Amino acid sequence: METIRFVDTTLRDGHQSLWAENMTTGMMLPIAEKLDNAGFEGIELISGSHLKKTVRELREDPWERVRLVSKLITKTPLRLIAGRVNTFEYNPPSMYRLFVERMSANGIREARISDEWNDYEGWKFRVGECHRAGLKSILNLIYSVSPKHSDAYFAERTRQAASLNPYRLCLKDPGGLLTPERMETLVPIIFQNANGVPVELHTHCTTGLGPLCCIKGMKLGIRSINTALPPLADDTSNPSLFNVAKNARALGYATAIDEEVLRPVSRHFTAIAKREGFTIGAPVEYDYTQYQHQVPGGMLSNLRHQLRKVGLEHKFPQALEESIRVREEFGYPIMVTPLSQFVGSQAAINVIVGERYKEVTDQVIKFALGHAGAEGARDMDPNVKAKILDRPRAKEWAKWQPDEPSADDMRRRLNAEGTSDEELLLRWIIGKEDIDAMRANPRPLEYLNSEQPLVNLLQELSKRSKNRQIHVQTPGFSVTLEKRA
Repeated sequence: METIRFVDTTLRDGHQSLWAENMTTGMMLPIAEKLDNAGFEGIELISGSHLKKTVRELREDPWERVRLVSKLITKTPLRLIAGRVNTFEYNPPSMYRLFVERMSANGIREARISDEWNDYEGWKFRVGECHRAGLKSILNLIYSVSPKHSDAYFAERTRQAASLNPYRLCLKDPGGLLTPERMETLVPIIFQNANGVPVELHTHCTTGLGPLCCIKGMKLGIRSINTALPPLADDTSNPSLFNVAKNARALGYATAIDEEVLRPVSRHFTAIAKREGFTIGAPVEYDYTQYQHQVPGGMLSNLRHQLRKVGLEHKFPQALEESIRVREEFGYPIMVTPLSQFVGSQAAINVIVGERYKEVTDQVIKFALGHAGAEGARDMDPNVKAKILDRPRAKEWAKWQPDEPSADDMRRRLNAEGTSDEELLLRWIIGKEDIDAMRANPRPLEYLNSEQPLVNLLQELSKRSKNRQIHVQTPGFSVTLEKRA
């Protein structure tokens, strides 16, 4: 009997997809050992995008998060998502090198690596740096739908990826665009060109087809599936571990996972979701329009928010239609960070302004100049490209050339002499002001979980400003809290 194995995404993609990266370190720590004891092949913990959110909004040190979790999860490899680090800015090689080195030093053991263009040179650099840092590399083949993302395209990119000797390849479907029918044609092509490198599947449930694609993947020979735990599964997140494992057994496979260890983890996060007002993931209806605009789930809410701020939320459907047109004019970039943000933001601007490309962002100018990848500038519609670049700001950016500063050079530029490597990375990504604010008012690391109902009750009752006294009594126990002016 063959065995299906699982990689957990709850602590990374689950809360990035459904909780807008608002899971705190304190929410993770109470259940970390249970995740470690469940039999996962790997546990995703953090990505470059989390660093900014963690410091700026959660008031937490992301390096401390990695250290604390790695002390509790010792048997299962912790994973880093190692694509871009500073998502929308130029990433000097020295900073990427420092980033993966510090992640490895603090307990990360594996890196799932993306290049937003599935570009060989981007892969080669990142895989080399991760291997030098002692990390196993899982190399993403990002799935997309367009005239240029053909079978021949994926065959070529699979051969290129496999030539870099990664630990694994990962068929990554960030938009939930895979269908069982496309799996039938695509997965054999990947296996035929992978040169024996194992392949795992990472898909989302945005169109409702994620669980079905997992079933098809298992039938086609994929033996490792990325899943999340409810309530951080389904919806725009990854398929539910419990659902995929149940279906695997129904197909006749063994499952190398202890689900009973994980059920308290789901209860823990469900209690947090209810307490904090966070989304509880649920299966979604099939939505064909997702294949047309391909805007990732997390970006849909941001696009709606942009329009709401200017009183144009009713034009959300129009903005999605515009996204289809902009993507075609941009040369069909894969709708994954940061390329999807370039497309979606420009579509929103076109709708808000009422004239296409009258206003553009610096990121779109840099995209047209090739700063976000040579493929983008090469494949862009020439008329649109000319319109974007025919403005003074574009002429300024045309003079810019990327350099390769060392870590010491970056310290001088950021006035960070004498700081640690971890502090330098945070200065580069976030800035000193936000770091100082985080350190001045850090969030408490403890988060009371669902197994402490009395403490939770007292904490919630104490927030009621109109009550001067709270009395709780059960057989053999009583406690009274009194507010004194």
